[in-house]
Amino acid sequence: MFRIGDYAVCPGHGVGQICDVEEREVGGSNSSFYVLKIIANGMTVMVPTDSEDGIRTLVGETEINQVFQLLNDHEVKVDNSTWNRRYREYMHKIKTGSLLEIADVLRSLFLLKNSKSLSFGEKKMLENCKNLIAQEISLANGENTKDVRSKIDAQFV
Repeated sequence: MFRIGDYAVCPGHGVGQICDVEEREVGGSNSSFYVLKIIANGMTVMVPTDSEDGIRTLVGETEINQVFQLLNDHEVKVDNSTWNRRYREYMHKIKTGSLLEIADVLRSLFLLKNSKSLSFGEKKMLENCKNLIAQEISLANGENTKDVRSKIDAQFV
């Protein structure tokens, strides 16, 4: 159970702060919703409080270390399928909300960028992944987002 003021991750949107918990009538019954304000763009999202895959807590130190280990491992096969097939697969991973899945997409795009140019959508996705990771890690660790982005970039130098 989250409280007002807590930070939570909304899959596909990123980190948000819980502003309110509201009761709404949906389909003839009352349901409770978290109202999140997404930090990256100011958008407001309502998520059912009883949803298992609605929102999650910020990652801990173990997951952060796993993210940087994953980003640092460049000995993986790069997907050379068509850009739209890759894009669909990557979007599916991003929408899971798992920081490790997002880091996997980021690593794949960075490595692919070294061998060929990315499509416009893939470039946007790369930046989006980097932002999602940096924002969550900075809030979880109390670090500056810019510093975390620099750490991420350093994994691919």
